[in-house]
Amino acid sequence: MTDELLIYGAYGYTGALVAETAVERGLSPVLAGRTAEKVERQATDLGLDHRVFSLEHPEIVEDHVEEFSAVLNCAGPFSETARPMYSACLRTGTDYLDITGEIDVLEAIAERDRDAEEADVTLLPAVGFDVVPTDCLAAYLQTQLDSATRLTLAIDGLGTFSPGTAKSIVEGLSRSGAVRENGELRTVPAAWKTRHLDFGRGPKPAVTIPWGDISTAYFTTGIPNVETYATVPDYVPNVMEKTRPLVPLLGTEPVQSAMKAAIDAVVSGPTAEERAQSLARIWGEVEDDAGNRFAARMRTPDTYDLTAQTAVESARRVVEGEVNSGFQTPSSAFGPDYVLEFDGVEREDVQEVSEVGASVLEE
Repeated sequence: MTDELLIYGAYGYTGALVAETAVERGLSPVLAGRTAEKVERQATDLGLDHRVFSLEHPEIVEDHVEEFSAVLNCAGPFSETARPMYSACLRTGTDYLDITGEIDVLEAIAERDRDAEEADVTLLPAVGFDVVPTDCLAAYLQTQLDSATRLTLAIDGLGTFSPGTAKSIVEGLSRSGAVRENGELRTVPAAWKTRHLDFGRGPKPAVTIPWGDISTAYFTTGIPNVETYATVPDYVPNVMEKTRPLVPLLGTEPVQSAMKAAIDAVVSGPTAEERAQSLARIWGEVEDDAGNRFAARMRTPDTYDLTAQTAVESARRVVEGEVNSGFQTPSSAFGPDYVLEFDGVEREDVQEVSEVGASVLEE
């Protein structure tokens, strides 16, 4: 697969893991990024070819991507990098993948479905942790209750962050939450709902958060009502409610710049040892209008290690022509059991749904 795959943002924390995993699996991607010194050093260390370019000038981006079968974009925040890259891919006939989990980005890519089909281009975003395991779980749940009209997904165990992930979170601090309601995106307050969910070790509090599955799970399953949650300490829902008036301030340019500068100074991402001891748990449930319910749980390795594995394998399959053109989600491309192909991923059905003290904040 020499010179058929371009990895952009290859020297970032997650991009570096992706590049190393690709080499370990016998692939020879070309590495790319905007900073010459960083990408040259990385390419030399891995024995790979490289390219240096920014995403500011469309013609330059097109000149670089048109020589490749596919581009895997690992450069976040994707609110800044996705559009110029996938737009260039559509114009040059190059397949596009990324590891975003940002709802706005995913919605914008989905809107280009017809353009992608006409250009015979695959648009396959979100091939990292968010959202490969959750998307596959959503698809599995839908097969078990095909009359489902409500889908809930929740994640436990997001304890480590790379600089890129941390910056994406900072960008999201000024935004409200989001759910899918009757097929439409609905803006809701941060931590709008609190539920106590059992990930296999007893109930834990979880609050609604705007994960990318609000977008992808809807396109994957067609279920019109989708909510996503993440576990938090017991005191967090109350704190989030009281600090909601500060949300507009967090979106101002000075505050955003200061927080991102702090991330650059102190956040380096988890070490290999920390990743080896980390795991994530996912809970999902579907329900139909008659009150029938089905739930399942999933356990995965560290989110960054799994992202590297799923991103590389997804890109390999796209380059090999195994994915249809147009907009795809991980599950629509590879099926509900795709994530189970990776070491350390386990799924189990939940016989009894455990839920305690669900609550909703006033808007």
